[in-house]
Amino acid sequence: MNTWSRFNIVSVVLGFAFLYLPIVLLVVFSFNESKLVTVWAGFSTKWYVSLFNNRGLMDAAWVTIRVALLSATVATVLGTMAALALTRYTRFRGRLLFSGMVYAPLVMPEVITGLSLLLLFVAIGLDRGFVTVTLAHITFSMCFVTVVVQSRLLSFDRSIEEAAMDLGATPVRTFLEVTLPVIAPAVLSGWMLALTLSLDDLVIASFTSGPGATTLPMKIYSQVRLGVTPEINAACTILIGLVAIGVIIASIMTKRREVQRQRDEQAAIAGR
Repeated sequence: MNTWSRFNIVSVVLGFAFLYLPIVLLVVFSFNESKLVTVWAGFSTKWYVSLFNNRGLMDAAWVTIRVALLSATVATVLGTMAALALTRYTRFRGRLLFSGMVYAPLVMPEVITGLSLLLLFVAIGLDRGFVTVTLAHITFSMCFVTVVVQSRLLSFDRSIEEAAMDLGATPVRTFLEVTLPVIAPAVLSGWMLALTLSLDDLVIASFTSGPGATTLPMKIYSQVRLGVTPEINAACTILIGLVAIGVIIASIMTKRREVQRQRDEQAAIAGR
């Protein structure tokens, strides 16, 4: 039965247009010859050249990339460990408090998170800068990694681990050679999510940044208040391209792992 009525089609088209048409216009006008971002005057790449010559934007972009890579990597390690603790050790003292602390940033407004971290850094006398921004991003992105990895661990067949340990593998070797390859797509997805959240963050970074640690979203926001320039369109287009490439690579890797897993299962069944 065909359930695609005219109303459904129009609703889907309008919904996708509302979401993606502004992004398409931003990308198109990043190649605009004119300095006016709303008037098309011909195709040109001069604003990309101007962007790379803009020392302020490039410094902010470099800070953002370093913070995102470091915070996403550390958050992925900590989030995976937290997911293992919540999944494998269902009964331990303080589990309820631990799970509440892990999931709190998911529901807590960013303003409260940023202000709380700011007060913490001031109380311990830690100067705001690159380190504080990185710690803040690790704090709020770790919970997202935990949720993604935990959802995969809940459906994990632990008999594979038991078989590996029965054959003499240590718990560490079992995790590295058996568990981790199976949950790798979830770990990679968590890392990509943490990276994207760090690249996108403005509120928390505004509270925890300091001199020499201005992120790209903060720099763009400060310039947009004075008017949008084609350089900002070019910077946003590059970010969109990088995120799109990362998502495509992650999807391809996940698909290949799934195909390889199915082949291994079929080979194991055929060998019985």
